[in-house]
Amino acid sequence: MADENIDVINAPKTEANMFTFAALASLFFMWGFITVLNDLLIPAFKASFDLTYTQASLVQFCFFGAYFIVSPLADLVVKKMGYQMGIVAGLLTTAGGALLFFPAASANQYVLFLGALAVLAGGITILQVAANPYVAALGSEETAAVRLTAVQTCNSLGVTIAPLLLAGLIIGSVADVQTPYLMMAGVLVAAAVFFRTTTLPTLSDLEGEVDQDQSLWTSLRVHLGFSALIILAMIADQLFVASMLVLVAFGSRLYAMRQYRSMIFGALAIFLYVGGEVSIGSWLVNYFAEEAIGGLDETVAGQMLGLYWGAAFIGRIVGSIAMNFVEAKKYLAGSALLAVVMILISVNSSGELAMYSIIAVGFFNSIMFPTIFTMAVKGLGPLTSTGSGLVCQGIVGGALVTVLQAAAADSIGIQASFLVPMLCYIYIGWYALRGSVGSLDSETESKTI
Repeated sequence: MADENIDVINAPKTEANMFTFAALASLFFMWGFITVLNDLLIPAFKASFDLTYTQASLVQFCFFGAYFIVSPLADLVVKKMGYQMGIVAGLLTTAGGALLFFPAASANQYVLFLGALAVLAGGITILQVAANPYVAALGSEETAAVRLTAVQTCNSLGVTIAPLLLAGLIIGSVADVQTPYLMMAGVLVAAAVFFRTTTLPTLSDLEGEVDQDQSLWTSLRVHLGFSALIILAMIADQLFVASMLVLVAFGSRLYAMRQYRSMIFGALAIFLYVGGEVSIGSWLVNYFAEEAIGGLDETVAGQMLGLYWGAAFIGRIVGSIAMNFVEAKKYLAGSALLAVVMILISVNSSGELAMYSIIAVGFFNSIMFPTIFTMAVKGLGPLTSTGSGLVCQGIVGGALVTVLQAAAADSIGIQASFLVPMLCYIYIGWYALRGSVGSLDSETESKTI
């Protein structure tokens, strides 16, 4: 394993652990800042290239589809290079994707932007596979959900700030995206240098030897075959076929790990959580621009997007405190229920009530990812990176649910289309109460970082 000279974690609370935690928190901020810019790119591309909702949804399909394609490869990278060097590889890949925005903007070609987004997302996938279990392992299992909620708060800070800073620039002209993405590439390279030259604790519980024998369904060869078919379907402009291939391939991965019940249901919960959250965020600018809803200029609507993600930021702060006193499963179930209620209010109202009720969904999204992730991978030991990779593949839900809502928006209107992500939260409520049985102790998450 790489980085043999670094120390083994022997205690859950040390100065080294706290320094590592802070460094990892900065990664969550950066990839949150980058990811939310997709929500600004969608209305910009829709207007500049005269796209339908479904065509504009390709932004999220390519971005989150890359999570599905790259996750097994990211798992191999982490196993081969170690968690720390995996982070470095993820940062450099993400920087490469950001740099590709320069030629895409110069050529003014939608397809080149989609390719740049796919590369950028591939790098973030490697970061996710490496960083999430790393954070979870920097202390006791009982407080893993609290730690992940805390770093996700940094992620929420990034997604809150980005629309406020860059909405006017990105929604204006596609040529203007060159400057912010070049600047982000520079920051990512600097971060890669930092993580390459900094000594971090190794994860002795996670970086053990793992049997590499895999069934046909989970082999890299089969996965790459599915990935090639998906890419060919996209080149042939067959979005429906590509979506079905993603579902079949993801289902086969779940089937191969069927003995880990909570991890399977957890991966599905991540699929639907990310799908719901991303799909809502993707269409808020267009939703707020509707005359019956807000009638806002798209630049102003883009800045309002920060409220949706800002609500998640506040929710994660509240959640990190509340989960010291409320059982994680119950908190997750309550959040899912209230998200459903907020969506129902929004699709059945107009004006500010419709706007702010859909924004409030962000608050209830806040603790879902870290809580579901912790439930799904708990107790996997040396298989944690494999489980993390599978759960992170569930992030492809951001691609498919967004496309499904876009198709609904093209046929029944943007407002009614929000019923699509509402269905996602119904499943999450079930997972919290039933599907996760046996994954987390019934004890209250009563300790902090």
